[in-house]
Amino acid sequence: MKIGVYGGTFNPPHLGHMAAARDVSAALGLDKLLLIPDRTPPHKELPAGSASPDQRLEMTRIAADRLSGGATKVIASDVELRRTGRSYTADTLTQLREQYPEDELWLLMGTDMFLTLHTWYRPDIICQKAHIAAFGRAAGDEARFAEQKARLERDYGATVQIIPLPGLVEVSSTQLRQELEQGSGQTLLDESVYGYILRQGLYGVKKDLTRLSLEDLRAASYSMVKAKRLPHIRGTEEEAALLARRWGADETAARKAAILHDCTKYWNLQEQLQYCEKCGILLDQVERETLSLLHAKSGAGVARQVFGMPEEICSAICWHTTGKADMTLLEKILYIADYAEPSRTYDWCRELRELVLEDLDKAVLYGLNVTVDHTRKKGQTIHYRTLEAREYLLAQHSTTFPAK
Repeated sequence: MKIGVYGGTFNPPHLGHMAAARDVSAALGLDKLLLIPDRTPPHKELPAGSASPDQRLEMTRIAADRLSGGATKVIASDVELRRTGRSYTADTLTQLREQYPEDELWLLMGTDMFLTLHTWYRPDIICQKAHIAAFGRAAGDEARFAEQKARLERDYGATVQIIPLPGLVEVSSTQLRQELEQGSGQTLLDESVYGYILRQGLYGVKKDLTRLSLEDLRAASYSMVKAKRLPHIRGTEEEAALLARRWGADETAARKAAILHDCTKYWNLQEQLQYCEKCGILLDQVERETLSLLHAKSGAGVARQVFGMPEEICSAICWHTTGKADMTLLEKILYIADYAEPSRTYDWCRELRELVLEDLDKAVLYGLNVTVDHTRKKGQTIHYRTLEAREYLLAQHSTTFPAK
């Protein structure tokens, strides 16, 4: 297996880091890439106002998740954060060589790092434990790269591959942090990484989380979930906006509810229960035992407590999984948007998408029937709120619809 090792302060990880990681991984045909934030860089001190090691690791995890999904599996590693003292690359590669004794390690580095590698702590160990993949974009660097390659091969027996990246965007982390403090810099960051910075108030970003624009609210919400969930959240937002326009609801409220509806989807059972207890959110026994239901309750709590959403939005999030009797217009819209958004590929989705433009109540009834049928087939307990919602709508409409 070919494993890439890409280290740095990642303070914060930006689009330059991510582009280099993606392109070099493709050029080398890596099977796995380790992104490794250092605890204490050997060559410089972290500036005042830097993110903590744990915060830098979390941002790196978000970046790694956004880079995954292709041929290379990308993982944020805490190997250097677990060590005390200076984060020497030679020590890290020694640890990794013990962990991956049969694999081919490649150390990824940009222009400045590569051209000074011979001055690092134990360059002989570095070149012994891993091959070197040096990347850069400046047209005038070829001669310097060739000279350094020859030096490392001659003095340390290194294996060096030069990977030109002519389109690489070079980002100054120092300038980026300054721009963030001044209210800009977002375009140099992955949206979800910026969302984490926004939520944590890092680098002088001090926005009121209860007054975020839709753009910032998306970033904050996206930073809380995995990349694979984003198409669903984006699709739910657009479907909710469409239905709000069709049925006369507040489109902005529908968008906000959709943006936040899955924000706690990846919390584990203990995290869900602890948060609900902390916020005084009452749970029945089925909810306590069913992780797929809990995120609606905790998500409503986060929408209320963290983002200051009005009660109509929090209520829509609260009931978007089970439904309830006598739902409000916004509650119905989010409930159906979650089912009917474009990335859903179930056979019954096409019929539901057509139905919801004709009769919202009948579409909700259709969705409830799907839930009941699916839950029964899985041998699980149907939540009583779902049954109450269905009975309420059945009383309002004489025509029933099949579950499929």
